[in-house]
Amino acid sequence: MKFATKAIHEGVAPDPATGAIMTPIYQTSTYVQDGVGNHKGYEYSRTLNPTRHALEKNIAAIENGTHGACFGSGLAAIDCVIKMLNPGDEVISTNDLYGGSYRIFKTIFEKYGLVFHFVDMTDVSNIEAKVNENTKMIWVETPTNPMMNIIDIEAASAIAKKAGAMLCVDNTFATPYLQNPLDLGADIVMHSVTKYLGGHSDVIMGALVTKDETIAHEMYRIQNSSGAVCGPMDSFLVLRGIKTLHLRMERHCENGEKIAHFLANHPKIDKVFWPGFTHHPNHHVAVKQMRGFGGMISFTLKGNKLEDALSAVKKVEIFSLAESLGGVESLIGHPATMTHASIPKAEREQSGVVDSLIRLSVGIEDVEDLIQDLTQALA
Repeated sequence: MKFATKAIHEGVAPDPATGAIMTPIYQTSTYVQDGVGNHKGYEYSRTLNPTRHALEKNIAAIENGTHGACFGSGLAAIDCVIKMLNPGDEVISTNDLYGGSYRIFKTIFEKYGLVFHFVDMTDVSNIEAKVNENTKMIWVETPTNPMMNIIDIEAASAIAKKAGAMLCVDNTFATPYLQNPLDLGADIVMHSVTKYLGGHSDVIMGALVTKDETIAHEMYRIQNSSGAVCGPMDSFLVLRGIKTLHLRMERHCENGEKIAHFLANHPKIDKVFWPGFTHHPNHHVAVKQMRGFGGMISFTLKGNKLEDALSAVKKVEIFSLAESLGGVESLIGHPATMTHASIPKAEREQSGVVDSLIRLSVGIEDVEDLIQDLTQALA
């Protein structure tokens, strides 16, 4: 079954009671049992809810996995993954990653005896150099947030397997439409469903997908035990959003490409970070493992002045100055003071998050209007 068909049909079926084509919103906390242990597969909605269950099956299918689990946020999904580890275990992570991921690693889990190493994964030999007998997990973002770096998933998988470690890939930027990490050797795929999967800036959610039975058992145990699940209304909204994911991603990619080239030729722009450029570091890897380059773009201004960046992001009229990404509307942000403010300045700048860096989430509006808006904001 091809992607668009899976996105619309997998995991969902007409309601057996009424024939409703859309999965009902089962707004219930508990389920009546005919006798002790004699029920219809549902006992309590923290453990399992029919609306959430349909979404979990749907997301697993579009990621070519067998088991999916949805959570109250992307960070709740990450929390579940890291809880699979034990004190003394070590995690190798990319040095360029979402600020919230860095924060939960450093300020929450480090004090419980976990050790985190942050390395430049664009050269996978840097991963191998950090591997030791305590390495239990390799955490990859690709494309990375916000520098759009590309990491070779297959190469990282080979290192993880040799070390006996799990490979986890944050696939939020690429989405299952452009990239399937499980097919490239990953053990777990993580999504901030809030972003492209939901697609309409109206829900907060995270998801994990695997095709490993042992990992799935742990994933569901922690999901149920910790209770950081999403509600049925949010699950319904994301089920609806995924039905148009393929159409939206095509437009995000199309608009992103045009805006990337516009920025590359603008006299006030210093550098543009977009993996579709042939000169982009690891462009050849992006071509190998992705089916398109997405709608996320970052760029720096000449002179690298904070005030110039803050002025530009305030002057936009169609782009909205806001955190988050992946919605139908275009967003603009300043990573150093917004999404990545929790990362110490020296570490931020070492990975490229300088004062003039601006990040765009290119939406699905008419691209001519978006280019005109950026033109006047940069004037």
